[in-house]
Amino acid sequence: MPEVFFYQDNKTVTVSEGTTILNAARNAGIVIESPCNGNGTCGKCKVRLDRDSLQNVITGGRHNLSKEELVKGYVLSCETKITGNIKVEIIGGQKNNTLKILSNGQSFDLSIDPLIKKVYFEGENQTRVFSGDKILGTEEGDTRDRIYGAVVDIGTTTLVASIVDLKDGREIGTASTLNPQAVYAQDVLSRIKFSSESDGLQKMYTEVIREINHLINEIAESNGISKENIYEIVLSGNTCMIHLCSNINPRSLGTYPYTPEISGAVYFDAAEHNIDISPFGIIYLPPIVSGYVGADITSGILASQLHKTKETVLFVDIGTNGEMVIAHDRKLSATSTAAGPAFEGMNITYGMRAGHGAIEFFEIDEDGNVVHKVIGDVKATGICGSGLLDIVGELVAHGIINKSGRFVQRVDLQRNEADEKGGTERISKKKDFEERFIKQEGKWVYRITDGVFLSQKDVRQVQLAKGAVRAGIEFLLKSKGLKSADVDRVLVAGSFGYHLREKSLINIGLLPKEFAGKVEFVGNTSKSGAQAFLLNKGYRREMEEAVKNIEVLELANCKDFEEVFVQSLSF
Repeated sequence: MPEVFFYQDNKTVTVSEGTTILNAARNAGIVIESPCNGNGTCGKCKVRLDRDSLQNVITGGRHNLSKEELVKGYVLSCETKITGNIKVEIIGGQKNNTLKILSNGQSFDLSIDPLIKKVYFEGENQTRVFSGDKILGTEEGDTRDRIYGAVVDIGTTTLVASIVDLKDGREIGTASTLNPQAVYAQDVLSRIKFSSESDGLQKMYTEVIREINHLINEIAESNGISKENIYEIVLSGNTCMIHLCSNINPRSLGTYPYTPEISGAVYFDAAEHNIDISPFGIIYLPPIVSGYVGADITSGILASQLHKTKETVLFVDIGTNGEMVIAHDRKLSATSTAAGPAFEGMNITYGMRAGHGAIEFFEIDEDGNVVHKVIGDVKATGICGSGLLDIVGELVAHGIINKSGRFVQRVDLQRNEADEKGGTERISKKKDFEERFIKQEGKWVYRITDGVFLSQKDVRQVQLAKGAVRAGIEFLLKSKGLKSADVDRVLVAGSFGYHLREKSLINIGLLPKEFAGKVEFVGNTSKSGAQAFLLNKGYRREMEEAVKNIEVLELANCKDFEEVFVQSLSF
């Protein structure tokens, strides 16, 4: 049987002949980005083989590679079958060892009244641990000074964990990593499909539990805490992630009417799910709004106190799935839309996660000069989501991309500029723009920096993603009889959203121009809301009641959705 050696991980795996390189990596527990889940359409799973290794594979997907890449030995791992021993070099952007993951989020002043309590019985020299009125277990001696809880934000892409002192609410430490489920399936829909079979569900479940234990152990060890003194863990995430971490098949989320098998607001025995905390520890799952508006949004509502505001406030979590909630007249309405992976840099020619080498900031100054910032202050190798929206937003604002999303030809650009006041001067300032348009593979692309380009296809991907979110916002406003100008505040949540700029979101039309000056970036409210659930048991009943009263708008049932979506594609 062939052996596959992965250079960076110094790991060898034996596979059956005919196995793809992507599946060989998955068998070895190695992450190779594959946003299309191995369908050969995104071109993101590129790896490089040496000359000898190329003799031992059957290649496919060559249409997604440039001539230069083919000469250098690049292949698509999802379409390259192994026939003999090979050595694989995973491209730098694939590893994500330097991924920027946001752990902080907006919260509110809360009183500390956790579900977990300790009472010391001096005569018996024992401490009893209570969950409300229920005794969880007994410990020898007086252990009242050691009482902790944990929270984990289970995102589709990342995991963020923290340990909290239940005596005073102090956060002891945090840790984060990529969600290991991405090895098998990148987005929510592909995970639902993968987990619909028992073997797939078991892989998803065991992988996420293993990584949760790893994060908790990392925090505990670095802060001198015993995991046995962690008595409750709150798991917050979208509806699919809550199913997978509970070992519950999410099949129903993939078919209409997308009804979840679990509605949250439940407790589990941590030991039964192999969560490595106190032997009598418990798990709490916050209430779920709907099949595609999950516990992470419930946590966000709590963290932002959206259910108590007297204002008209729009809460938007921008990511692969755009979930949004609007508060109006003290009532909440929610919806969700499938934005796709473009905002995470996927399905983009030079797209990558937010790690070293990713362009995360882009601006064109008054003189037409390009200013950009790269994560890690190293040479740019790609574009992450925030950089992508900056780039497209600036090109739209400066007329390099028109309203329909098309690159403006050089002659058109010159004509437009000459028609304006001071035309000759303006043209000279735009000279840099003109020089940045070059041809690759016979098609015009915009050069952002040496080796990193934006294609027309990339712009279309951004249009589709932003159009889906904007359409969701429009329908949510329409359902309440509101116009954009009626919104008092806009809260943009999530790790990705935190790194965005209001200007870029409005330039590309993801947010209406009437939202200018009203946007607040509130960060990882899934985690901060989960901490509120942990620190005060009263919020659990409060949010259970709030969720029951949320009106869920299913965009699939809106007869004119396609028309509004097409309108929302325009820049």
